[in-house]
Amino acid sequence: MASVVPALLLLLSSVCLARQVEEKHPAIIRLGSSLKSVTESTSWASPSGRFAFGFYNQGSGISVGVWLVGKGTSSNRVVWTANRDDPPVTSNATLILNEKGQLLLTTESGEKKVIVNPTDSASSASMLDSGNFVLYNNDGHIIWESFNNPTDTILGGQNLSTDGQLISSLSENNYSTGRFRLIMQGDGNLVLYPSNDAYIPDNAYWSSRTNGIGKFHLYLNSTTGRLQLINSSNLSISRTLDVSFLPEGDSDDEKDNSSIVYSARLDVDGNFRLYTHLFERSGRLQTFPRFRALENLCKVKGFCGFNSFCTFNDFQPYCVCLPGTDFIDPYQSTLGCKRNYSEAHCKGGKANEGFYNIIPMENLVWNTDVFYSKEKMSKDECSRTCLEDCNCEAAQFESGVCKKQKLPLRYMLRDRDTLSTAFLKVGVRSLEAENESIPLEVIKPPMITIERKETMVQLLLLTFSLVACSCVLLSISGLFIYKFRVLRYKMLLENGNLGVNEELTLILFSYNELRRATNGFREELGKGSFGAVYKGTLYKGRKSIAVKRLEKLVEEGEREFQAEMRAIGRTHHRNLVRLLGYCAEDSKRLLVYEYMGNGSLANLLFKTTMRPDWNERIRIALDVARGILYLHEECENPIIHCDIKPQNILMDDSWTAKISDFGLAKFLMGDQTRTFTGARGTRGYMAPEWHKNTPISVKADIYSFGIVLLEIVCCRRNLDTSVSKTEEIILSTWVYRCFVEKELDKLVLGEEVDKKNLEKMVMVALWCIQDEPALRPSIKSVVMMLEGITDISIPPCPSASSM
Repeated sequence: MASVVPALLLLLSSVCLARQVEEKHPAIIRLGSSLKSVTESTSWASPSGRFAFGFYNQGSGISVGVWLVGKGTSSNRVVWTANRDDPPVTSNATLILNEKGQLLLTTESGEKKVIVNPTDSASSASMLDSGNFVLYNNDGHIIWESFNNPTDTILGGQNLSTDGQLISSLSENNYSTGRFRLIMQGDGNLVLYPSNDAYIPDNAYWSSRTNGIGKFHLYLNSTTGRLQLINSSNLSISRTLDVSFLPEGDSDDEKDNSSIVYSARLDVDGNFRLYTHLFERSGRLQTFPRFRALENLCKVKGFCGFNSFCTFNDFQPYCVCLPGTDFIDPYQSTLGCKRNYSEAHCKGGKANEGFYNIIPMENLVWNTDVFYSKEKMSKDECSRTCLEDCNCEAAQFESGVCKKQKLPLRYMLRDRDTLSTAFLKVGVRSLEAENESIPLEVIKPPMITIERKETMVQLLLLTFSLVACSCVLLSISGLFIYKFRVLRYKMLLENGNLGVNEELTLILFSYNELRRATNGFREELGKGSFGAVYKGTLYKGRKSIAVKRLEKLVEEGEREFQAEMRAIGRTHHRNLVRLLGYCAEDSKRLLVYEYMGNGSLANLLFKTTMRPDWNERIRIALDVARGILYLHEECENPIIHCDIKPQNILMDDSWTAKISDFGLAKFLMGDQTRTFTGARGTRGYMAPEWHKNTPISVKADIYSFGIVLLEIVCCRRNLDTSVSKTEEIILSTWVYRCFVEKELDKLVLGEEVDKKNLEKMVMVALWCIQDEPALRPSIKSVVMMLEGITDISIPPCPSASSM
């Protein structure tokens, strides 16, 4: 028997030791452990059972968090929430620490949500007696803890680090992000702010006043229950905050500390409070508020919303709408108020008196920096000027200063200790009255009743007279305007000042106008295959013109007329003769051109006794090449002239060469390079392909230009039977022979010319008159060769006859 007693004592001591070890070393949550919201296993408890992590009820759904456990779920107190702004999930959900070390929430629909984001994969987890939920790695080190990610509460033993913050919940039953923040600022100041505004000193409504002293973190001592600012550099206690708090409730100094848990929470009303939580022997949890930051809750900025002010009723704060406003939501008075009158009738000045009233309110103050006017004046003047000012919707009069601003107003409270008066301008017409429909009887026009026949006749006569007079006046006005415009046009026509239209559009002339302009077609300038060209004048002799009268068969003449109209009517270049207008009256077809005072290039080369200067001939050749370049490559649609020859190159008063006579021109579509057409042009200048029934391209004009270039160099025609030697009759053959034999000086009859330029001109011409179109250069290459920009290779023999 004596040996049994020591054995029992040993057994009891072992049980006590095991319990102590269990409290120090909480239960480990292994990989694969899970919680289901529809079973009894809905949470993981701490060793003492005071805290739990898992599912808790929120509204009609469930959320995941940590709470203080009381007897009965109604006394539980949530201290941390995961993903607090996510909506609660349905009741059928699973929480699992999976084999990959992830803590996941799986909803009823199969959606997976990550609860925490540790720096490494977790190998286990624990719910500690301090209220801290932690995750461990394989080495047993904590890789994530709820204490480092607070929501609205810190517990005993927990820090709020520098730049850390607590955010209030939306309501006592909704733990989403609310309207207030407590921030442990980097300057050492612990500050309360409204969430929906900038975090600047003007918007703060409480602070620890410790800015500029050092960097701190806030610590709640789990033993003494005191809030302390700890210096981050040396971990010394710099300030104990709760001595400056206001006592609220009984002291717990005489209570058993082993049954007490401390918490500090930023409450939904914006006040920061320190709480004592007492666990009774029955397991019931009692909560006592110990201290609070603000005694007057109306000084919490944002406690009431826009256009409402905070006041007290039986020591309880509540929100009241300003006159002229109603609650946005009658069931949530903190959301603020909206205007209930129309502001559309503000006239300004004394005219406002019939549309607005000024309502004074004593002891109403608000702190804001958006006053648009601050002036010294009397109280009566402040009220009157606000009524007359359309920008003023509220004025604050204090210490002889009138401060005005527009709605909305914010951060308002009624303070009995402040001697100030607020003037609120309220419209007399409500929005309901503004939106009411006007009865039909009001808008119905008065009915006119005619009872006598004589009155009816008089009314009809009066109406007819008014209509007749109006018609006469309109007719006279129309005739006057027409005469004025015709006279003005004639004056412009006589003066030759038609503005930009002269440059951009063709003028339609009558046949009689052109007959008078040419003095009855008396002075003939030249004659072509389709008609003669006559000299004329416009604008009382101030502008000379050339009139081409088409006289051949109607069908062919009409074809040439249409060709020239389409070609030259849309072109404008300094090396193209400009078409000024036309006449298409009955069967008469005439074209009006600018007058070229120095005749054609043919006259200049073949009919003068003295040759043009060599440099002048080079310039003329370049002028012609640039004109062809415009037709081939710079027009909207390429144009093949088909009849390039000296007779169709005219010289203006400044001896600039211009291409004319587009009667045989052929148009190409935008993506077209060749076309089939009947033979056209002048013998001696026509490319060989004209006689082969093959497609024609712009290279036909290159051949013609090559012949013209040889004529410009030699100042003689391509075919000349008056020469002394038969080998010189065909110019192209003779030029190639001279080029091969290096006797190019024979071409210029001893004229002093630059031999390099002469050789260049001849080589370009020989390339242009190659029988094969593919061998001929483009007109752009021709211009570049003539300008000396590109080198010229030795040309082959242009035709078999040249040999």
